[in-house]
Amino acid sequence: MDLGFGSRSIRALLDSGSLVRLRYGCYLRASVWNAQSARVRSRRLIYAHAHGTRTTSTGAFVYSHTSAARLHSLYLWNVDDVVHILQGVRPSSERHGKDVQCHTRTFSDREVTVPGGLRTTSLERTAADCAMMLTYRQALIVMDHALRLGADRSLLQEMADSLGGRRGIRTFRRALATADPRSESPGETLTRELILRLKIRPPVPQVEVTSRVGRHRLDFAWKEEQVALEFDGKAKYFDFQPTDEVLFQERLREKALTEDGWLFVRVEWKDLFREQEFKTRVLRALASHPRMR
Repeated sequence: MDLGFGSRSIRALLDSGSLVRLRYGCYLRASVWNAQSARVRSRRLIYAHAHGTRTTSTGAFVYSHTSAARLHSLYLWNVDDVVHILQGVRPSSERHGKDVQCHTRTFSDREVTVPGGLRTTSLERTAADCAMMLTYRQALIVMDHALRLGADRSLLQEMADSLGGRRGIRTFRRALATADPRSESPGETLTRELILRLKIRPPVPQVEVTSRVGRHRLDFAWKEEQVALEFDGKAKYFDFQPTDEVLFQERLREKALTEDGWLFVRVEWKDLFREQEFKTRVLRALASHPRMR
């Protein structure tokens, strides 16, 4: 950000905490930076890199991996802010900062798009690259969301079939095989993954039901037993806080469905890391519901 100040003025603003340096020559008011969510800050750092490379780079790269995921607005979980770029060949002299990771692998024109005005790997290439670099659960979150946003599953399968022997290919293939575009948040993806890993009979995602107050959609449901599992961590990833009206409607919906015989299991983010407790709660709900007696 160009504020029109000299180096001394900028240094004074940085020392006072009024200014944040995103990258050499690129600054942002601290009040703006502090008010932004982690997702927005991560994207800011990518744009700061783009600003800084306009005169220092040949431009023969595209943003890739988790940086591309951020530019495509894909969900990420527990991922750092390293800027990832992809080049077809490794340059002999061009240097990158310590916060930049350069990958060298061929890519075609059809694998390049321009979300937000920056040259970026396509949605499918981004999902594939992320899946081959991240852990399985991180990869599954990206793959679920990429498919939800319209990524071509058949094209992803072609990529998976053609990359035999590459590092990370097993994670890529596993994530693609188990991905489900019906997941609407990272929490829902990890909930589904945990249920499968704990060998609990899987519920149906995004189930529509009707009560006296209208139609509703449940995150997960075992329809025969009338047991619903709801993940309550969406605000963490959707950058909003539930209003009083939203919370009121949520309580009204649950009350009406409970009157119809539904039993609710509510899961928060922390519950996903208390696996045995999670399993006990779900199995108890399935076993104790009146329909199963």
